[in-house]
Amino acid sequence: MACIEQAEDTVKELRDALTRAGITLPSLRIDQASLAREAPCPRIELGGCSADVAARLAAALRSVA
Repeated sequence: MACIEQAEDTVKELRDALTRAGITLPSLRIDQASLAREAPCPRIELGGCSADVAARLAAALRSVA
């Protein structure tokens, strides 16, 4: 269960950080199929996005690199 809680916290942190950067990834979530296994920890799906969102994400990453 600790891995699931960690994954949930990570999704929330990433969503919050993206929101602060003005970016929304509507499909951001824990991969449900990966919850069925005990190890490794669940995968996080970033999902698809428009080219505009991808460009803003790239710009946000460049600005902190």
